[in-house]
Amino acid sequence: MLLLLRPLFLSLSLCLLRFAVSEIQLGSRLVVGENASWVSKNGDFALGFFNPPDLPNRFSIGIRFNSASIPSDDGRRQVVWVAGAGVSVSDNTSYFELTPDGDLVLFDSSLGVPVWTSKTNRFSVSSALLRDDGNLVLLRGGEEEEIVWESFDTPADTLLPNQKLKAFEMLRAASESSRSSYYSLHMEGSGRLELRWESNITFWSSGNEAEAAVKKKIGAVLTPEGALSLVEEQTKPVWSVFGEDHNDTATKFRFLRLDRDGNLRMYSFHEESGAWRPVWQAVENQCRVFATCGSQVCSFNGSGSASSPQCTCPYNTFASVSSAKCLTPYQKLSCKSGYSMVRFENTELYGIYPANDSVVSPVSSRRCKEMCSDDPDCTAVTYKNPQCLVKLTRYVSGYSDPSLSSVSYVKTCLDPLPVDPPSKKEAAVVTEKSRSVCLPCLISASSATFVLFLAFQVGVLVYMYRRKKKEDVKRAERFSKVRNNPKGVVVFSVDEIKEMTNDFEENIGLGMFKGVITSESENELVAVKEMEGTVTEERKFRSSAAKIGTMHHKNLAKLEGYCCERGKRFLVYEYAKNGSVLDHGESFVWRKRAETWLSVAKALYYLHSECREFVSHGSLSCGNILLGDEFEAKLILYGFGSCAADKDVEDFGKVVLALVTGRYDEEGGVVSEWVYREWSEGRGENVVDARLAGEFDVEEVERVLRICFWCVQVDERLRPSMGEVVKVLEGTLSVDPPPPPFVCVRSSSPTNSSGSGQSLYESVRE
Repeated sequence: MLLLLRPLFLSLSLCLLRFAVSEIQLGSRLVVGENASWVSKNGDFALGFFNPPDLPNRFSIGIRFNSASIPSDDGRRQVVWVAGAGVSVSDNTSYFELTPDGDLVLFDSSLGVPVWTSKTNRFSVSSALLRDDGNLVLLRGGEEEEIVWESFDTPADTLLPNQKLKAFEMLRAASESSRSSYYSLHMEGSGRLELRWESNITFWSSGNEAEAAVKKKIGAVLTPEGALSLVEEQTKPVWSVFGEDHNDTATKFRFLRLDRDGNLRMYSFHEESGAWRPVWQAVENQCRVFATCGSQVCSFNGSGSASSPQCTCPYNTFASVSSAKCLTPYQKLSCKSGYSMVRFENTELYGIYPANDSVVSPVSSRRCKEMCSDDPDCTAVTYKNPQCLVKLTRYVSGYSDPSLSSVSYVKTCLDPLPVDPPSKKEAAVVTEKSRSVCLPCLISASSATFVLFLAFQVGVLVYMYRRKKKEDVKRAERFSKVRNNPKGVVVFSVDEIKEMTNDFEENIGLGMFKGVITSESENELVAVKEMEGTVTEERKFRSSAAKIGTMHHKNLAKLEGYCCERGKRFLVYEYAKNGSVLDHGESFVWRKRAETWLSVAKALYYLHSECREFVSHGSLSCGNILLGDEFEAKLILYGFGSCAADKDVEDFGKVVLALVTGRYDEEGGVVSEWVYREWSEGRGENVVDARLAGEFDVEEVERVLRICFWCVQVDERLRPSMGEVVKVLEGTLSVDPPPPPFVCVRSSSPTNSSGSGQSLYESVRE
């Protein structure tokens, strides 16, 4: 009888446990190594640790499907929410806790710091609950429990049925190999959804703009019946799309996800096949997703399936030197033997770094080709009757399809002419027989001497080789953790930093040294930045470094590792071969300066608005802007400051004024009454760096100076956001003349500022 009751008792215990953990009490904790989870009352969802894709030794905390009808293998219990998006921990003793003061905290034991928190300790949280719809909520006690925080308000890459994506919120595709995704889905305030690559390229949008523009508080929602709709509060949908199984009552589980490939898809689980099936996707032709093949060209295989695009590099077939990155072959400085234009039928190309092709219209196909041929900076063009799209970058992507009427031309350097080898004259050989020397004896003695000398040399070489081999193996073992660490951020010792930099032998900037990380497969150049030991408290420094290591933006230098010991602090960044902005004077032409400040603005906008949490730079200066292989700007020292956004905006204005005037040594001192007076009296061109010899855009100078003076206003309430700054620099947003930046205007709003600067922005140009 006892044996019969034992299974019943265990089954009952599990049921009680599941019911108990649906409501989570203060102090409850999930530990990585214990493999436990918090389960919803109906058992359909569970909150616990899991391995992010491509990171088998890391653990994130998230909500996943848990129904018994969904197989648990092959990743079919999809993750639908992740705390902190891409945040992960490594140690088996790391944990996720609902603290006694009401915070949800993800604690990394290896770092000794929390890496994510819900920041709800001030809301008098009494408990948490994983609801049956997959929403994790924090409750404040009372007669009627009130929700003070919910996971539905902080989506990662997925929406569940009845979860609403509100205006100005977004989904971001899951990161890959610890690098943040370029793809995001935005719910615009104008009432439409937009799929974007980075922040400024929209390649799909939804809705009736004319109708949506008059609506307010429009959000996107996935309905339980299988429709994606744009709805206004308490009204009917203003726009909808439907899955293939819409209104199919047999379908119990659905979700909407922004996939890694940049496409937005609706999925349904079909119990008969035991699999998730996409029932709708935003972009039917995957090749139409911007940069779906990176800097390669997208096409379809023989089957023509839209789900299986092929990425190829067409330039390697005619380029004299193939590029592993699939860059267009033409380089202005190295193309000395002439060039030709190679034609690609039914192909549309577009630049991605930067993604701003200039458009000329109307022109003919022949004229389009000639424009690129005559422009020394042009790398490729695409002709779409009657438009000509000109590319000035080697980072070019695109797609090819027989249905396309467009034609593209790619500029390629001609192979250098062969050089005839110099003629060699045979020297006459004269042999005389010596009558006084024993020739065989001499030969024997010489041979013996040569053999002994050769043996000695071989012995020395073998000894040196073995010694070097041991040193290389030792160094490779020491630094192999850089390659093997899945998160990409390594903690170095001071001794390793010294060895990496050969005891700080080569200085490449203020407090910055050139270093080499040696592994078994390659040597990687890095830039090692020494920081003041008192800049940040040690625990905060380590926590910041761990968080920064998960960020990825083309204008942020990748943080490879850091050192924090013996009162020393170093940051190890990817190497930028062209140094910092301070290393360039008259060679830094106006166009490169303009590209630099626009890139810096986009990087700051990413830190302020596109990361899961606000990140400030805190110490922006010209010395902290590195220049990569193509002179692209890369920021360093980001994320270690603790300032408000307006401080970064002010520093940005000072940096741009330094770039305009060429007075890099003054940094903040560039903002002076003289600069403003010259501009306000119509002599703005006088402040431009004289070394440019008048080679600059007058209209651009006016626009840049205006936004700079807004950025450095003493009254921080008048300063714009970095998103507005980017639009002004791109020319899509006009800006009013600013008041004097060095006068503190104490008004309740920017509309009360003096002079003509009554409002910051005039109009948006479509």
